Amino acid sequence: MGLLDGKKLLVTGVLTDGSIAFHVARLAQQEGAEVLLTSFGRQFRLTQAISRRLPREAQVLQLDVTDTDDLAALADRVREAGFDSLDGVVHSIGFAPQSVMGGNFLAGEWDDVATALQVSAYSLKSLAVATQPLLSSGGAIVGLTFDARYAWPVYDWMGVAKAAFESTSRYLARDLGPHGIRVNLVSAGPIRTTAAKSIPGFEAMEGGWPERAPLGWDAFDPEPTARAVAALLSDWFPATTGEIVHVDGGYHAMGL
Repeated sequence: MGLLDGKKLLVTGVLTDGSIAFHVARLAQQEGAEVLLTSFGRQFRLTQAISRRLPREAQVLQLDVTDTDDLAALADRVREAGFDSLDGVVHSIGFAPQSVMGGNFLAGEWDDVATALQVSAYSLKSLAVATQPLLSSGGAIVGLTFDARYAWPVYDWMGVAKAAFESTSRYLARDLGPHGIRVNLVSAGPIRTTAAKSIPGFEAMEGGWPERAPLGWDAFDPEPTARAVAALLSDWFPATTGEIVHVDGGYHAMGL
């Protein structure tokens, strides 16, 4: 019996087979779940191609989290794909223009900062509201973050967006808890995904992590993070919400 037997899950953010979201989808299928993916624009065909590398090819639904029409249509698209309900949703979405990262904090212009906040933080609320009708029996929403308690080198306004993202998850936990919906985040250490490699100077964030983390750290291995997401999607955390689970080798707990 798998950890996620019978679960119906919606997973966003599958772009390559190195994406954390890809490994979440793969592991979820291996643990017995049915999985739908989302994508949009030029990435859509790429997500379709990558879905064929999963244990079972997953359908891909159109969803731009900044598009109100897509959000309004999401529940119907999920039903049209054969899922009458959902048990879990994975938010693996983040974007900030390079003009507001890489040491450009003071130079950041509002239009670009607003884009980072909408895509990387507000989208968690948007996705939760869009899928709430499908989570009528309760369930879990799990998002991915990068510890926003600190000012990291080169992360700049994306770090601010992640702080807003983490706060948003707590307010969603408050408002969705009475409906039986849990909202939790996994704070992963630096992983060399496509998104991470798009951050100018990403190596400055990654540097020294394996030496400082008590358990060590492999920036090329998304499996530990995917396992934490799968666990939070399962029934093994029935009374946990508003939580941030660190999967970073213990780095977050260490002093200098």
